[in-house]
Amino acid sequence: MQYDVTIIGSGPGGYVAAIRCAQLGLKTALVEKYDTLGGTCLNVGCIPSKALLDSSEHYHNAAHTFGTHGIELKDLKVNLKQMIGRKSEVVKQTCDGINYLMKKNKIDVHHGLGSFVDKNTVKITAGDGKTTEIKTGKAIIATGSKPSTLPGIEIDKKRVITSTEALNLTEVPKELVIIGGGVIGLELGSVYARLGTKVKVIEYMDSLIPTMDKALGKELQRVLKKTLGFEFFFKHKVKSAVAKGKAAVIKADDSKGNEVEFKADYCLVSVGRRPYTDGLGLENIGVKTDNRGRIEVNEHLQTSAPNIYAIGDVIKGAMLAHKAEEEGVFVAESMAGQKPHINYLLIPGVVYTWPEVAAVGYTEEQLKEAGRAYKTGSFPFKASGRARASMDTDGFVKVLADKQTDEILGVHMIGPRAADMIAEAVVAMEYRASAEDIARMSHAHPTFTESMKEACLAATENRAVHI
Repeated sequence: MQYDVTIIGSGPGGYVAAIRCAQLGLKTALVEKYDTLGGTCLNVGCIPSKALLDSSEHYHNAAHTFGTHGIELKDLKVNLKQMIGRKSEVVKQTCDGINYLMKKNKIDVHHGLGSFVDKNTVKITAGDGKTTEIKTGKAIIATGSKPSTLPGIEIDKKRVITSTEALNLTEVPKELVIIGGGVIGLELGSVYARLGTKVKVIEYMDSLIPTMDKALGKELQRVLKKTLGFEFFFKHKVKSAVAKGKAAVIKADDSKGNEVEFKADYCLVSVGRRPYTDGLGLENIGVKTDNRGRIEVNEHLQTSAPNIYAIGDVIKGAMLAHKAEEEGVFVAESMAGQKPHINYLLIPGVVYTWPEVAAVGYTEEQLKEAGRAYKTGSFPFKASGRARASMDTDGFVKVLADKQTDEILGVHMIGPRAADMIAEAVVAMEYRASAEDIARMSHAHPTFTESMKEACLAATENRAVHI
């Protein structure tokens, strides 16, 4: 079989690239190692974790805030089997939707491990060992990433687990230790903390979500401690994590170098992810990876083999589904002779805790390091009528703008529906809006987005109205 383009990997980068290629008239093949399409995001990442986050948030509210709303419940309890079952059904519906989109766009799907025989030949090895080969003019590597670990940590997938296993626990743990204070650990830690688990977070750095604006991590730490009882152990270097019977035992050095030990029902290892290129046969096409295992690409996302491209988690940059999607479209349109562009500064980052955390553009720390003159404006949700109505008063919106031109340089928010609200900031920055532009735009009342307008008012001559 001869194709114009073959895409290896069906996650958000791969399947979106396949659809765009097909829309542009290219005969397209999609190769997926697993039985279901969608990759990590749909099967064991973004979608299932959001399903559990929503379910656990409902339970937490029923247990802790419904009474204040005037709703009384008796015999409230967690049915984890049903909760996990609903999550699995959401995953199935979403993956089935990808199958539909492949058929609609006449994309051939091949299940099996895809590997390069040469620059124009991909071998597909099915689960039963049967192999087939397809010919292709061009190819896109979109094989994503896998959870990474640290020396001394023995992941047995029963007591010392990754995010994949954490999505399918059969019991609510009494205690859970999380290694890593980043996005994945805090999201899954929130799920189980809301259900009653005592959660402890061990972090090597001195703050949570260390790649985001410092103010966000500080506020998230405060809220998680206050509302869910999280305990945090910063500047701790984990030396080992092993399963012992029905427990996980973790040893670490604290900030003073003293050894400390933690025990819990489970230990969730969430120290980041590594690019997944195992079995691709990169050596057969002369494509190399850097010292972090990432495939090297040029500004067109071409590898050293000009007809082979790479996108998403296997190349440099943030490991985000929507970043991979943008790159998939970028490569497909580039192949078709178009001139697309990606502004990597404006790819938002989101943490789906509650309150949610979201950001786009430069952090305050980056602006200081660059020596750029800037001004700030912030607005707390406790001053928002909409937030008071829903009892979601934690958090704030912070806007950073150029001191001379007033152009918005970064927006950082923690609060209700921040994951959706950040889109306004992305649009504003894509069109190079000033804080004054947003301050002059009418925002419906009462809404959470009024806090964005108020923060922009605060950034321009400190004239926020409702505080």
